[in-house]
Amino acid sequence: MGEEELGRRYMAVVEESSAPLTLAIDIGGSHLKAAVLDQAGKMVGEAVRVETPHPATPEATVEALVKLVEPLGNFNRVSIGFPGVVRAGSIFTAPTLRDKRWDGFDLAAALSKAWKRPIRILNDASVQGLGVIHGKGIECVITMGTGLGFALFDNGRLAPHFELSQHPIRKDKTYNEYVGHAALSECGKSRWNKRMRRVIRVLDTVINYDVLYIGGGNARLIKFALPDNVKIVPNEAGITGGIRLWDERWANALAGTLVADAPTRRPAQE
Repeated sequence: MGEEELGRRYMAVVEESSAPLTLAIDIGGSHLKAAVLDQAGKMVGEAVRVETPHPATPEATVEALVKLVEPLGNFNRVSIGFPGVVRAGSIFTAPTLRDKRWDGFDLAAALSKAWKRPIRILNDASVQGLGVIHGKGIECVITMGTGLGFALFDNGRLAPHFELSQHPIRKDKTYNEYVGHAALSECGKSRWNKRMRRVIRVLDTVINYDVLYIGGGNARLIKFALPDNVKIVPNEAGITGGIRLWDERWANALAGTLVADAPTRRPAQE
């Protein structure tokens, strides 16, 4: 199917549907990805992606995102998954982007100014989790990419986010350093798989989850047999989960996470 035909089909969907279209964005340490979703969370047209700028400053990333979504056409609102701590649209940490200028950066305001659309931002693992969880029991989500993302849900309600990736798991190595992409490249797939076995055992002991979902680009490299309550999920959930940031049926899951009385800048350290 040619680009012109895809464009015509896209515009037909826009014109015929009275439901809002959601631009869903997944910001990663390696790539920026985006797609337009219909009300059911299905992609309208094709997803687009580009390498994450290096250095990944807030300004360079915003500029890259604006350029990235230009071919996608019309959308009414925006959902963004970001690799770090997010509070009420502002970024508090961005460990995989490795740039301190993100601390306190109001990403929602910057992109709202560019697109003139309402924007909701959540941690990227939380967004991916929304795309795969069933809303029953303790459901844990980890994403395996540049680093390790983490989200936890209790009967569908998103728990307060914490950066598990920055916690030590083996001697002085954090989860990011132990099973992130750099560790995979350094130690090889066989040893990395052994490390992932350990990570799963630790999470099972510490969290006592009912189900563990593993997503992200490197999840496909897991080759050992998984317990029945551990599932590999499609990486596309990092995009398609974005629709639930606007779904009132998931309001309980996101209570206090998207619009809150949280400060928009990191508080000063004592």
